[in-house]
Amino acid sequence: MNHDRGMKKWRAFASMPEQYIGLKEIINKQSEVAQPVLTEEQMEHANFTLIEALHTNKQVYLTYYKQGQCTTETGFIQFVDSLGDLFIFIDDVFELKNKVRLSELIDVCLA
Repeated sequence: MNHDRGMKKWRAFASMPEQYIGLKEIINKQSEVAQPVLTEEQMEHANFTLIEALHTNKQVYLTYYKQGQCTTETGFIQFVDSLGDLFIFIDDVFELKNKVRLSELIDVCLA
């Protein structure tokens, strides 16, 4: 009698999950970008926009640097601490609180 191995014969490399983890790390490393450096004027503009959005409760578009990637999200500013280098915003999609350092902020504009 002949027994067919079924899908096992097509899973030759799936027996090494470490390989997939390593490949994913390599791909993520290649897609990393350097954190942009903002001028003093750009930082002031971002700070004023954050404070305006906080007081008027307007929606903002935020672009920030996190783990080698530039991320853009929309949300509402809940808290700004200039001395503590921190702001908190609630994103539109999942309505989650996100803490971001002001030094990681790249751009902010009112929606």
